[in-house]
Amino acid sequence: MPDLLPILTSLAWPLALAVAWLAGEFGQRFTGLPRISFYGLVGFALGNSQIGVLPAPSAGPVSLLADVAFGLILFELGYRFNLRWLRHNPWLGVAGLAESLLTFVLVYLVALAFGTSHIIALMMAALSMGTSPATIVRVINEQRSSGQVTERVLHLTAQNCVLAVFAFNAIIGFWIFRTFDAVGEALWQSLVVLAGSALVGAVFGVAVPALLRAIHNPRQDATVAFALAIVLLVAICDAGTLSPYIATLFFGLTARHRRVAFSQAQRNFGALGEVLTVLLFIYAASTLDWRQIATGSALAVIVVLVRQVAKTAGVTAFAHLSGVSWRKGALTGLGLAPLSVFVILLIEHARHAGVHVVEELRAMAAVTMLLEVFGPVIIQRVLVWARESSVDAPEATHAA
Repeated sequence: MPDLLPILTSLAWPLALAVAWLAGEFGQRFTGLPRISFYGLVGFALGNSQIGVLPAPSAGPVSLLADVAFGLILFELGYRFNLRWLRHNPWLGVAGLAESLLTFVLVYLVALAFGTSHIIALMMAALSMGTSPATIVRVINEQRSSGQVTERVLHLTAQNCVLAVFAFNAIIGFWIFRTFDAVGEALWQSLVVLAGSALVGAVFGVAVPALLRAIHNPRQDATVAFALAIVLLVAICDAGTLSPYIATLFFGLTARHRRVAFSQAQRNFGALGEVLTVLLFIYAASTLDWRQIATGSALAVIVVLVRQVAKTAGVTAFAHLSGVSWRKGALTGLGLAPLSVFVILLIEHARHAGVHVVEELRAMAAVTMLLEVFGPVIIQRVLVWARESSVDAPEATHAA
Protein backbone atom coordinates (compact mmCIF):
# COMPACT_ATOMS: atom_id res chain seq x y z
CA MET A 1 0.00 0.00 0.00
CA PRO A 2 1.52 3.36 -0.97
CA ASP A 3 2.44 5.87 1.71
CA LEU A 4 -0.44 8.37 1.85
CA LEU A 5 1.46 11.20 3.53
CA PRO A 6 3.49 12.31 0.47
CA ILE A 7 0.35 12.07 -1.67
CA LEU A 8 -1.72 14.17 0.72
CA THR A 9 1.12 16.69 1.06
CA SER A 10 1.36 17.11 -2.72
CA LEU A 11 -2.42 17.62 -2.91
CA ALA A 12 -2.56 20.26 -0.15
CA TRP A 13 -2.12 23.37 -2.30
CA PRO A 14 -4.28 22.23 -5.26
CA LEU A 15 -7.09 21.30 -2.85
CA ALA A 16 -6.72 24.60 -0.99
CA LEU A 17 -6.94 26.52 -4.27
CA ALA A 18 -10.10 24.64 -5.26
CA VAL A 19 -11.76 25.09 -1.86
CA ALA A 20 -10.89 28.80 -1.72
CA TRP A 21 -12.11 29.44 -5.26
CA LEU A 22 -15.44 27.72 -4.52
CA ALA A 23 -15.76 29.63 -1.25
CA GLY A 24 -15.12 32.89 -3.09
CA GLU A 25 -17.66 32.16 -5.83
CA PHE A 26 -20.46 30.99 -3.53
CA GLY A 27 -19.63 33.57 -0.86
CA GLN A 28 -19.72 36.43 -3.36
CA ARG A 29 -22.93 35.13 -4.91
CA PHE A 30 -24.85 34.83 -1.64
CA THR A 31 -23.46 37.83 0.24
CA GLY A 32 -22.23 40.22 -2.45
CA LEU A 33 -18.93 40.59 -0.55
CA PRO A 34 -15.58 40.49 -2.38
CA ARG A 35 -14.26 37.04 -3.25
CA ILE A 36 -10.84 37.75 -1.75
CA SER A 37 -12.32 38.01 1.76
CA PHE A 38 -13.33 34.37 1.45
CA TYR A 39 -9.95 33.39 -0.02
CA GLY A 40 -8.31 34.82 3.09
CA LEU A 41 -10.65 33.01 5.48
CA VAL A 42 -9.99 29.66 3.77
CA GLY A 43 -6.23 30.24 3.74
CA PHE A 44 -6.23 31.12 7.44
CA ALA A 45 -8.37 28.09 8.37
CA LEU A 46 -6.18 25.67 6.38
CA GLY A 47 -2.90 27.17 7.63
CA ASN A 48 -0.26 25.13 9.43
CA SER A 49 -1.04 26.76 12.78
CA GLN A 50 -4.79 26.13 12.49
CA ILE A 51 -6.17 22.97 10.80
CA GLY A 52 -2.71 22.19 9.43
CA VAL A 53 -3.62 21.24 5.86
CA LEU A 54 -1.07 23.62 4.36
CA PRO A 55 2.63 23.34 5.25
CA ALA A 56 4.46 25.97 7.29
CA PRO A 57 5.54 28.96 5.15
CA SER A 58 9.08 28.76 3.83
CA ALA A 59 11.17 30.07 0.96
CA GLY A 60 10.28 27.88 -2.01
CA PRO A 61 8.10 27.58 -5.12
CA VAL A 62 4.86 28.67 -3.41
CA SER A 63 6.54 31.72 -1.88
CA LEU A 64 7.99 32.64 -5.28
CA LEU A 65 4.59 32.20 -6.95
CA ALA A 66 3.04 34.48 -4.32
CA ASP A 67 5.66 37.11 -5.15
CA VAL A 68 4.92 36.69 -8.86
CA ALA A 69 1.18 37.08 -8.19
CA PHE A 70 1.84 40.24 -6.19
CA GLY A 71 4.21 41.43 -8.94
CA LEU A 72 1.48 41.08 -11.56
CA ILE A 73 -0.83 43.22 -9.43
CA LEU A 74 1.85 45.83 -8.75
CA PHE A 75 2.66 45.99 -12.45
CA GLU A 76 -0.98 46.78 -13.17
CA LEU A 77 -1.02 49.36 -10.38
CA GLY A 78 2.11 50.99 -11.82
CA TYR A 79 0.61 50.88 -15.30
CA ARG A 80 -2.42 52.82 -14.05
CA PHE A 81 -0.27 55.40 -12.25
CA ASN A 82 -0.28 58.73 -14.10
CA LEU A 83 2.75 60.88 -13.32
CA ARG A 84 1.38 63.74 -15.42
CA TRP A 85 -1.68 63.92 -13.17
CA LEU A 86 0.54 64.26 -10.09
CA ARG A 87 2.56 67.00 -11.81
CA HIS A 88 -0.62 68.93 -12.56
CA ASN A 89 -2.12 68.17 -9.13
CA PRO A 90 0.78 68.06 -6.63
CA TRP A 91 -1.61 68.39 -3.68
CA LEU A 92 -2.61 64.75 -4.18
CA GLY A 93 1.00 63.74 -3.58
CA VAL A 94 1.13 66.05 -0.55
CA ALA A 95 -2.03 64.40 0.81
CA GLY A 96 -0.42 60.97 0.43
CA LEU A 97 2.71 62.08 2.22
CA ALA A 98 0.68 63.72 5.01
CA GLU A 99 -1.54 60.70 5.69
CA SER A 100 1.46 58.33 5.62
CA LEU A 101 3.48 60.42 8.10
CA LEU A 102 0.44 60.94 10.36
CA THR A 103 -0.20 57.20 10.31
CA PHE A 104 3.45 56.48 11.19
CA VAL A 105 3.47 58.90 14.13
CA LEU A 106 0.11 57.87 15.62
CA VAL A 107 0.68 54.11 15.32
CA TYR A 108 4.16 54.51 16.83
CA LEU A 109 2.76 56.42 19.82
CA VAL A 110 -0.08 53.93 20.32
CA ALA A 111 2.33 50.98 20.21
CA LEU A 112 4.58 52.66 22.79
CA ALA A 113 1.55 53.32 25.01
CA PHE A 114 0.86 49.57 25.03
CA GLY A 115 4.40 48.88 26.28
CA THR A 116 5.89 47.84 22.93
CA SER A 117 9.65 48.34 22.52
CA HIS A 118 10.82 51.28 20.41
CA ILE A 119 12.14 49.15 17.53
CA ILE A 120 8.96 47.03 17.26
CA ALA A 121 6.82 50.18 17.50
CA LEU A 122 8.82 51.64 14.61
CA MET A 123 8.30 48.47 12.54
CA MET A 124 4.55 48.53 13.24
CA ALA A 125 4.39 52.21 12.28
CA ALA A 126 6.28 51.61 9.02
CA LEU A 127 4.10 48.64 8.05
CA SER A 128 0.92 50.58 8.90
CA MET A 129 1.84 53.28 6.38
CA GLY A 130 1.23 50.86 3.51
CA THR A 131 -1.96 49.96 1.67
CA SER A 132 -2.38 46.56 0.04
CA PRO A 133 -2.30 46.90 -3.78
CA ALA A 134 -3.53 43.31 -4.13
CA THR A 135 -6.81 44.08 -2.38
CA ILE A 136 -7.27 47.52 -3.96
CA VAL A 137 -6.64 46.44 -7.57
CA ARG A 138 -8.62 43.23 -7.24
CA VAL A 139 -11.73 44.87 -5.76
CA ILE A 140 -11.61 47.80 -8.20
CA ASN A 141 -11.45 45.37 -11.13
CA GLU A 142 -14.18 43.19 -9.62
CA GLN A 143 -16.44 46.21 -9.11
CA ARG A 144 -15.52 47.60 -12.55
CA SER A 145 -15.25 51.04 -10.94
CA SER A 146 -13.91 54.28 -12.34
CA GLY A 147 -13.86 57.89 -11.19
CA GLN A 148 -12.05 60.35 -8.95
CA VAL A 149 -12.12 58.24 -5.77
CA THR A 150 -11.00 55.11 -7.65
CA GLU A 151 -8.05 56.84 -9.29
CA ARG A 152 -7.00 58.65 -6.13
CA VAL A 153 -7.06 55.42 -4.12
CA LEU A 154 -4.90 53.74 -6.77
CA HIS A 155 -2.36 56.57 -6.84
CA LEU A 156 -2.14 56.91 -3.07
CA THR A 157 -1.77 53.13 -2.73
CA ALA A 158 1.27 53.18 -5.02
CA GLN A 159 2.77 56.08 -3.07
CA ASN A 160 2.11 54.30 0.24
CA CYS A 161 3.89 51.17 -1.02
CA VAL A 162 7.07 53.07 -1.84
CA LEU A 163 7.09 54.93 1.48
CA ALA A 164 6.35 51.79 3.52
CA VAL A 165 9.04 49.69 1.79
CA PHE A 166 11.61 52.45 2.31
CA ALA A 167 10.71 52.95 5.99
CA PHE A 168 10.50 49.24 6.78
CA ASN A 169 13.83 48.42 5.10
CA ALA A 170 15.48 51.32 6.94
CA ILE A 171 14.15 50.10 10.30
CA ILE A 172 15.20 46.51 9.53
CA GLY A 173 18.68 47.83 8.77
CA PHE A 174 18.68 49.69 12.07
CA TRP A 175 17.45 46.51 13.83
CA ILE A 176 20.40 44.54 12.38
CA PHE A 177 22.99 47.11 13.48
CA ARG A 178 21.29 47.67 16.87
CA THR A 179 22.81 51.11 17.36
CA PHE A 180 21.62 54.66 16.79
CA ASP A 181 25.02 55.45 15.25
CA ALA A 182 24.00 53.30 12.28
CA VAL A 183 20.71 55.10 11.52
CA GLY A 184 22.31 57.02 8.64
CA GLU A 185 23.76 53.83 7.16
CA ALA A 186 20.41 52.03 7.48
CA LEU A 187 18.60 54.89 5.73
CA TRP A 188 21.24 54.97 3.00
CA GLN A 189 21.02 51.21 2.41
CA SER A 190 17.22 51.41 2.23
CA LEU A 191 17.48 54.26 -0.29
CA VAL A 192 19.99 52.27 -2.38
CA VAL A 193 17.66 49.23 -2.40
CA LEU A 194 14.74 51.44 -3.37
CA ALA A 195 16.68 53.17 -6.16
CA GLY A 196 18.20 49.92 -7.41
CA SER A 197 14.82 48.18 -7.51
CA ALA A 198 13.22 51.14 -9.32
CA LEU A 199 16.08 51.22 -11.84
CA VAL A 200 15.82 47.50 -12.65
CA GLY A 201 12.05 47.83 -13.03
CA ALA A 202 12.47 50.86 -15.29
CA VAL A 203 14.97 48.96 -17.47
CA PHE A 204 12.37 46.22 -17.95
CA GLY A 205 9.79 48.92 -18.67
CA VAL A 206 11.93 50.19 -21.54
CA ALA A 207 13.20 46.83 -22.84
CA VAL A 208 9.92 44.89 -22.99
CA PRO A 209 7.98 47.53 -24.98
CA ALA A 210 10.99 47.81 -27.34
CA LEU A 211 10.89 44.03 -27.82
CA LEU A 212 7.14 44.10 -28.47
CA ARG A 213 7.60 46.76 -31.12
CA ALA A 214 10.42 44.74 -32.69
CA ILE A 215 8.10 41.75 -33.21
CA HIS A 216 5.46 44.07 -34.76
CA ASN A 217 2.54 42.65 -32.78
CA PRO A 218 2.44 44.32 -29.38
CA ARG A 219 -1.30 44.20 -28.73
CA GLN A 220 -1.67 40.44 -29.13
CA ASP A 221 1.51 39.44 -27.29
CA ALA A 222 1.62 42.13 -24.60
CA THR A 223 -0.01 40.12 -21.80
CA VAL A 224 2.23 37.07 -22.16
CA ALA A 225 5.34 39.19 -22.61
CA PHE A 226 4.59 41.29 -19.52
CA ALA A 227 3.77 38.20 -17.43
CA LEU A 228 6.99 36.43 -18.41
CA ALA A 229 8.99 39.59 -17.78
CA ILE A 230 7.46 39.89 -14.29
CA VAL A 231 8.39 36.26 -13.49
CA LEU A 232 11.98 37.00 -14.57
CA LEU A 233 12.07 40.32 -12.71
CA VAL A 234 10.80 38.79 -9.45
CA ALA A 235 13.34 35.96 -9.76
CA ILE A 236 16.18 38.46 -10.28
CA CYS A 237 15.12 40.48 -7.23
CA ASP A 238 14.66 37.31 -5.20
CA ALA A 239 18.19 36.18 -6.06
CA GLY A 240 19.62 39.54 -5.04
CA THR A 241 18.80 42.05 -2.33
CA LEU A 242 16.32 44.13 -4.32
CA SER A 243 12.62 44.64 -3.66
CA PRO A 244 10.45 42.80 -6.22
CA TYR A 245 7.53 45.02 -5.21
CA ILE A 246 9.21 48.31 -6.08
CA ALA A 247 10.73 46.77 -9.23
CA THR A 248 7.41 45.50 -10.61
CA LEU A 249 5.65 48.75 -9.67
CA PHE A 250 8.21 50.79 -11.64
CA PHE A 251 8.10 48.26 -14.48
CA GLY A 252 4.39 49.02 -14.91
CA LEU A 253 4.91 52.76 -14.48
CA THR A 254 7.63 52.88 -17.15
CA ALA A 255 5.73 50.60 -19.55
CA ARG A 256 2.72 52.92 -19.36
CA HIS A 257 4.81 55.85 -20.48
CA ARG A 258 6.33 53.79 -23.30
CA ARG A 259 2.79 53.74 -24.69
CA VAL A 260 2.29 50.00 -25.06
CA ALA A 261 -1.39 49.04 -25.07
CA PHE A 262 -2.66 47.09 -22.05
CA SER A 263 -6.37 46.72 -22.69
CA GLN A 264 -9.26 46.22 -20.27
CA ALA A 265 -9.45 42.56 -21.33
CA GLN A 266 -5.89 42.04 -20.11
CA ARG A 267 -6.56 43.32 -16.58
CA ASN A 268 -5.75 40.68 -13.93
CA PHE A 269 -3.64 38.89 -16.60
CA GLY A 270 -6.53 36.62 -17.56
CA ALA A 271 -6.88 33.11 -16.15
CA LEU A 272 -3.22 33.08 -15.02
CA GLY A 273 -3.79 36.17 -12.90
CA GLU A 274 -7.01 34.79 -11.43
CA VAL A 275 -5.38 31.55 -10.26
CA LEU A 276 -2.33 33.33 -8.86
CA THR A 277 -4.55 35.83 -7.03
CA VAL A 278 -6.34 32.98 -5.25
CA LEU A 279 -2.96 31.47 -4.33
CA LEU A 280 -1.65 34.85 -3.12
CA PHE A 281 -4.49 35.42 -0.65
CA ILE A 282 -4.43 31.81 0.58
CA TYR A 283 -0.66 31.93 1.08
CA ALA A 284 -0.76 35.27 2.90
CA ALA A 285 -3.50 34.21 5.31
CA SER A 286 -1.95 30.77 5.89
CA THR A 287 1.18 32.37 7.36
CA LEU A 288 -0.84 33.78 10.27
CA ASP A 289 -1.02 32.01 13.65
CA TRP A 290 -4.22 32.20 15.69
CA ARG A 291 -2.16 32.35 18.93
CA GLN A 292 -0.32 35.48 17.78
CA ILE A 293 -3.63 36.99 16.66
CA ALA A 294 -5.22 36.30 20.04
CA THR A 295 -2.24 37.72 21.92
CA GLY A 296 -2.08 40.93 19.90
CA SER A 297 -5.83 41.47 19.38
CA ALA A 298 -6.30 44.36 21.85
CA LEU A 299 -3.51 46.47 20.38
CA ALA A 300 -4.54 45.43 16.86
CA VAL A 301 -8.05 46.86 17.17
CA ILE A 302 -6.64 50.20 18.37
CA VAL A 303 -4.02 50.24 15.57
CA VAL A 304 -6.66 49.56 12.91
CA LEU A 305 -8.85 52.39 14.22
CA VAL A 306 -5.97 54.87 14.64
CA ARG A 307 -4.54 54.00 11.22
CA GLN A 308 -7.92 54.55 9.59
CA VAL A 309 -8.48 57.87 11.34
CA ALA A 310 -5.00 59.06 10.33
CA LYS A 311 -5.39 58.12 6.66
CA THR A 312 -8.90 59.54 6.39
CA ALA A 313 -7.95 62.78 8.16
CA GLY A 314 -4.74 63.20 6.17
CA VAL A 315 -6.44 62.84 2.79
CA THR A 316 -9.55 64.82 3.76
CA ALA A 317 -7.45 67.77 4.95
CA PHE A 318 -6.15 68.28 1.39
CA ALA A 319 -9.39 67.36 -0.41
CA HIS A 320 -10.32 70.86 -1.61
CA LEU A 321 -6.74 71.78 -2.46
CA SER A 322 -6.46 68.62 -4.60
CA GLY A 323 -9.73 69.34 -6.40
CA VAL A 324 -12.46 67.20 -4.79
CA SER A 325 -15.17 67.63 -2.16
CA TRP A 326 -14.67 66.83 1.53
CA ARG A 327 -16.90 63.78 1.06
CA LYS A 328 -14.81 62.33 -1.75
CA GLY A 329 -11.64 63.12 0.17
CA ALA A 330 -12.96 61.23 3.19
CA LEU A 331 -14.03 58.29 1.01
CA THR A 332 -10.57 58.20 -0.57
CA GLY A 333 -8.93 58.05 2.86
CA LEU A 334 -11.35 55.35 3.97
CA GLY A 335 -10.54 53.40 0.81
CA LEU A 336 -6.91 53.07 1.91
CA ALA A 337 -7.96 50.62 4.67
CA PRO A 338 -6.69 47.34 3.09
CA LEU A 339 -3.28 46.28 4.37
CA SER A 340 -2.97 42.53 4.85
CA VAL A 341 -1.12 40.96 1.89
CA PHE A 342 1.41 43.78 1.61
CA VAL A 343 2.42 43.50 5.29
CA ILE A 344 2.59 39.70 5.28
CA LEU A 345 4.87 39.55 2.25
CA LEU A 346 7.18 42.25 3.62
CA ILE A 347 7.52 40.34 6.90
CA GLU A 348 8.10 37.07 5.04
CA HIS A 349 10.88 38.67 2.99
CA ALA A 350 12.48 39.94 6.19
CA ARG A 351 12.24 36.45 7.69
CA HIS A 352 13.80 34.81 4.63
CA ALA A 353 16.63 37.34 4.89
CA GLY A 354 17.31 36.10 8.42
CA VAL A 355 15.46 38.82 10.34
CA HIS A 356 12.98 36.95 12.54
CA VAL A 357 10.53 39.58 13.73
CA VAL A 358 7.25 37.66 13.48
CA GLU A 359 7.02 36.86 17.19
CA GLU A 360 7.60 40.49 18.14
CA LEU A 361 5.00 41.69 15.65
CA ARG A 362 2.11 39.70 17.13
CA ALA A 363 -0.19 42.75 17.02
CA MET A 364 0.47 43.17 13.28
CA ALA A 365 -0.61 39.55 12.75
CA ALA A 366 -3.95 40.45 14.31
CA VAL A 367 -4.15 43.68 12.29
CA THR A 368 -3.53 41.80 9.05
CA MET A 369 -6.16 39.17 9.86
CA LEU A 370 -8.75 41.83 10.63
CA LEU A 371 -8.01 43.67 7.39
CA GLU A 372 -7.68 40.43 5.40
CA VAL A 373 -11.42 40.00 5.92
CA PHE A 374 -12.74 43.54 6.37
CA GLY A 375 -10.35 45.49 4.12
CA PRO A 376 -11.93 44.25 0.86
CA VAL A 377 -15.40 44.95 2.25
CA ILE A 378 -14.44 48.54 3.18
CA ILE A 379 -13.00 49.40 -0.24
CA GLN A 380 -16.01 47.77 -1.92
CA ARG A 381 -18.42 49.93 0.10
CA VAL A 382 -16.32 53.06 -0.57
CA LEU A 383 -16.64 52.51 -4.32
CA VAL A 384 -20.39 52.01 -3.99
CA TRP A 385 -20.83 55.12 -1.79
CA ALA A 386 -18.77 57.14 -4.27
CA ARG A 387 -21.14 55.91 -7.03
CA GLU A 388 -18.17 54.68 -9.07
CA SER A 389 -18.93 50.96 -8.97
CA SER A 390 -20.73 49.22 -11.82
CA VAL A 391 -21.84 46.62 -9.29
CA ASP A 392 -23.85 48.91 -7.04
CA ALA A 393 -24.87 46.63 -4.22
CA PRO A 394 -24.75 43.07 -2.93
CA GLU A 395 -28.34 42.59 -4.08
CA ALA A 396 -27.33 43.51 -7.63
CA THR A 397 -24.43 41.09 -7.53
CA HIS A 398 -26.69 38.33 -6.24
CA ALA A 399 -29.26 38.99 -8.92
CA ALA A 400 -26.57 38.77 -11.58
